[in-house]
Amino acid sequence: MITRIVTPSESGKRLHRYVRNLMPNYPLGQIYKMIEQGKVKVNGKRKKDTYELAAGDELTIHMEDEAYKEASIGAADKKVKYAGVKTDIDVVYEDAELLVVNKPAGLLTHPDQTEQKDTMITRVHAYLHRKGELDSRMFLPATANRLDRNTSGLVLVGKTAGMLHRLNQAIQKRELDKYYVTVVEGRLAAGGTVTAKLVRDESGNRTRVVKEPDAAPGSEERSDAPVEKDATTHYRPLQAGRGYTLVEIELISGRTHQIRTHMQSIGHPLLGDIKYGGKPFGDVRHQLLHAWKIALDDGRTFTAPLPPLFRSVLRRTGIDFSLPT
Repeated sequence: MITRIVTPSESGKRLHRYVRNLMPNYPLGQIYKMIEQGKVKVNGKRKKDTYELAAGDELTIHMEDEAYKEASIGAADKKVKYAGVKTDIDVVYEDAELLVVNKPAGLLTHPDQTEQKDTMITRVHAYLHRKGELDSRMFLPATANRLDRNTSGLVLVGKTAGMLHRLNQAIQKRELDKYYVTVVEGRLAAGGTVTAKLVRDESGNRTRVVKEPDAAPGSEERSDAPVEKDATTHYRPLQAGRGYTLVEIELISGRTHQIRTHMQSIGHPLLGDIKYGGKPFGDVRHQLLHAWKIALDDGRTFTAPLPPLFRSVLRRTGIDFSLPT
């Protein structure tokens, strides 16, 4: 018989997924069967496979030790080391389940082929490790939203499996409101909405607006055509300066490079965004984009102040504006 106590960070995981994490080398169908037959119990009682575990729950698996050892081959059992990983993060809000951080421009949200160690999420892990809050090798806190390397602002981190699931569901159902500020080229006189579909070119790391072709009679869609995705961007000017406009953007969908592509498509590329038609501005040669506000579906709202570089550009373009807090 195998006994395990659910840790705080594991809370919110569904029973069948938790057991699957414990025994990745065991057939999923057999896991469902064990739960149905009462060979997996929580606090001594039978539960449905969809039961959401809580911190402190005692999980009992009625199985021989040798069989469990074989079934658990491949389970996450390597201890992650955080020596040398930076822990300095700008915490906007934190409780037992949720962490909201203000990511600086220039820092990746997640590791990629160019950087594995110093990213937003590795700093978060090191920060929580130092606090003694990484209590499970089966679950690591993760981000619910991602910002590009040169985009600054709010990133949501689910510290528990349950919170991460709820955040992801809210984003998928578009129950979470995300607001950005940026500086675009030209004078934007009025607000509006862009609904142009987008396609990705992964090889070139670019997104482009889909141009609606005139459909020829009898023509069929090519099977190898890039996937077109719906995208909606609301924008409204906050203040105009010398050849530039400070704009607030509400992101309805969350496609890669959506804001940059949509604003370029209406003739107002982002200041410094060379990849999408913008011109360099002094030493600024990347998009000036800041995720400044997020409103959760439970009524909580978080904001992040403008970074120093953003404020400097506003002064140089003659824009005098302060975000509400």
